[in-house]
Amino acid sequence: MFSTPWCGYCFRLKGQLDREGIEFDLVDIEQDPAAAARVEEANGGNQTVPTLLFPDGTTLTNPSLAQVKTKLAALG
Repeated sequence: MFSTPWCGYCFRLKGQLDREGIEFDLVDIEQDPAAAARVEEANGGNQTVPTLLFPDGTTLTNPSLAQVKTKLAALG
């Protein structure tokens, strides 16, 4: 999950994923220029977080927990 320390949406989604036992890596885009560039690429030039990057290379921006679970189920 691409995030920033001050993002309330990121904090909420992180808590939801933790409670569901869904593992993820947290990447602070303010500390990682390459990650910030990846987020911009996924969001039309904007640094919108949370942005989740999945193993198949697709992304979801500010998804609900249900959207994340659906995506993970589709990936098998």
